[in-house]
Amino acid sequence: MKKTVFLFPGQGSQSVGMGKDIYDEFGHVRELFEMAEDITRNHIGRLCFEGPMADLTQTVNLQPAVLTVSLALLSVVEKEGIAPDIAAGHSLGEYGALHCCGIVSAQDAIRLVDMRGRLMHRESTQHEGAMHAVIGLDMEDLAPIVEEVRKNGVVSIANHNTKQQIVTTGSPGPVQEVSRITADKGARAVPLKVSGAWHSELIRGAEDDFGKFLAEIPFEKPVRPAIHNYTADLSPSAPDEIRGILKNQLCNPVKWYDSVCKLVDMGVENYVEIGPGKVLTGLVKKIVPKDAGASFYSVNNLKSLEAFFKEIS
Repeated sequence: MKKTVFLFPGQGSQSVGMGKDIYDEFGHVRELFEMAEDITRNHIGRLCFEGPMADLTQTVNLQPAVLTVSLALLSVVEKEGIAPDIAAGHSLGEYGALHCCGIVSAQDAIRLVDMRGRLMHRESTQHEGAMHAVIGLDMEDLAPIVEEVRKNGVVSIANHNTKQQIVTTGSPGPVQEVSRITADKGARAVPLKVSGAWHSELIRGAEDDFGKFLAEIPFEKPVRPAIHNYTADLSPSAPDEIRGILKNQLCNPVKWYDSVCKLVDMGVENYVEIGPGKVLTGLVKKIVPKDAGASFYSVNNLKSLEAFFKEIS
């Protein structure tokens, strides 16, 4: 098989009804949902299948919900004997990649994102935040604007998603000011429906507590490489180094554009999104060169699973 990466989505990929068809079809998927509900003491299945969307989108609910659906889809793919050469995930999706690469168990991946979501929610209730997607400027053009506005308040880069799709994060006023300046330069800024300023200084209070929780979780050497958001590079072999990277990921930019460029440089040809939605597939198609001969798959429900198995076999 061609060199393959499994990609795991993060916030923004959720939808009411996600995972329901595979939950109904596979007993081991139902067991995974039961495990997630035991760990989180939350109605993960009900949130995924029935919503409402307002409840599902709360970060404390969303993080374990999206990951559980991703892990469920991955488990079906793995039972078919299909494995990638490498894995990556966007923000909370990185924890799906960690499990895919044998670094943490499914149980511990859910434990980690559950705690991560709770700590991020705690900080968001103490610090009002905003995030905007800025479309139409390169990082070289946007970064100096952000640095200038930072003199007056908290604002930074949260996600570098594609060459010209970059998310800003921070206090509402400075984030809006960056968007106003970029609009004058011909860019478009889209406010995101989020409950906090993720990947910013405003949630720095979660970092130490999350670091302590990470220290309690068993980590193993990767069985295949993962690419990390914080470094846009391959996992180190030492578990403590991986823990440090995950701690740093909380308040630093998600280097998705650089991560996908790394995958291109490594000769990856099959890009397979495992999880709800098609957000990452859309981003990756904008980054991978048109002449690379790459194939793209969004594995997000029973129908797409069957189509993927048919095409890969």
